[in-house]
Amino acid sequence: MSHTAHIPSHRKPRRNASKTALRAGVAGGVLSTIAVAGAAGPAQAEPVTQTIEMPTITSGLSTAVAASAQATQQVAQDLQTQAQEDAAAATAAKTAKKAKAEAVRKAEAKKKAEAAAKAKAEAAERASRTTARTTLSATSGSSTGTAASKSSSSSSYSSNATGSAAAVIAFAQAQVGDAYVPGGTGPNSWDCSGLVQAAFRSVNIDLPRVSQSQSTAGTQVSLSNLQPGDILYWGGAGSAYHVGIYVGNGQFVGAQNSSTGVVQRPLSYDPPSGAVRVL
Repeated sequence: MSHTAHIPSHRKPRRNASKTALRAGVAGGVLSTIAVAGAAGPAQAEPVTQTIEMPTITSGLSTAVAASAQATQQVAQDLQTQAQEDAAAATAAKTAKKAKAEAVRKAEAKKKAEAAAKAKAEAAERASRTTARTTLSATSGSSTGTAASKSSSSSSYSSNATGSAAAVIAFAQAQVGDAYVPGGTGPNSWDCSGLVQAAFRSVNIDLPRVSQSQSTAGTQVSLSNLQPGDILYWGGAGSAYHVGIYVGNGQFVGAQNSSTGVVQRPLSYDPPSGAVRVL
């Protein structure tokens, strides 16, 4: 080996002088600062008791989230309310439609019933007029009994009654022989006021239903001044208990009682208390 060859040293390399000086300066500065602070501060410093609360970053975010949740809940409630209102409206519409259909059905049924009743009444009136014409054309006889009395009254009626009075009397005489039933209004059974009401209805005159009201339905006339078609009543005017129809020739037709039914009799058979004139 050459005596000039480089032999590596085993000693630690010296620190760089500049780095050593920098470190020393920094250390010295720190120590100096500590010393000055110690000298300037109070001998006994009081401990810090006040805590400053720093605002959190998430406070605003929490408020926004809460507001959004509340808005969502309100929308859900509004939708639910609207759904309930729609359902209620649909139910009400369905109920109204059903009620309207039922009302229409009842109105149609009532109309049909009225038409049937009118047709029946017209048929009964035609039948009564046919019977009356047959009765008027029958020969008057002198025999006693109901048939003779009815025939005699028919002759008297045909010579004295005219117009509406003739039609009322014809209707009443056509019912002679029918049964007497309390509350009866025809066509085959009657009570006294039911017969009188039906007879006048045949000429489109509406009378009250009961005898008390019928006894004051027209102009009061004396029994000495009767005309065919006058309403006879028994009892007081306004409190009559029985009514009939004067058919002329001193006779009347009335639904007397359950024993006799509808009969034609002379006024002497059961003298009336008074009379009223409607025609």
